[in-house]
Amino acid sequence: MAAMTRWSRTRVPVLRARHPRVPEGVWRRLEAMNSREFAAAVGVMGVVVAAAAADGYRTGGRSAFYQSALDGFGLHGLVHLAQAAVTRGYTPGVVTSPLVVVPFTLWARGRLRRAGVLRPTRPRDLARGLGLAAAATVASHTVARRIRRAPAAP
Repeated sequence: MAAMTRWSRTRVPVLRARHPRVPEGVWRRLEAMNSREFAAAVGVMGVVVAAAAADGYRTGGRSAFYQSALDGFGLHGLVHLAQAAVTRGYTPGVVTSPLVVVPFTLWARGRLRRAGVLRPTRPRDLARGLGLAAAATVASHTVARRIRRAPAAP
């Protein structure tokens, strides 16, 4: 979170020039996002992750929602690493992904496997996990934009 505003201000112009096929709206949204909006998006995503974790706890890890969210969490970490490779530099999330996201996902999946509750992972399960992560990301940023546009409390 700490690096997002500075990163978007300094790197978006470079990336816009390097990747002209990316729709202009993507670059405008990145440039327009301020630290309040980004913090709100992270907070909303935290609520989604907490809901998945609570469902996983409630079901002893058997919850399809929890396991899909776990898959999406781990795969989103790989997406951050791929973004850094494509952009040939630092991108938000590239530090926490190899240090927190991917190791946690592997640890949690190992615990579920040892407990005998991990569902077999098929391509459609991975697609479901990525879809859940993408939908949660869109929802988080939509809510965050509405929060940014709301008048500040007196």
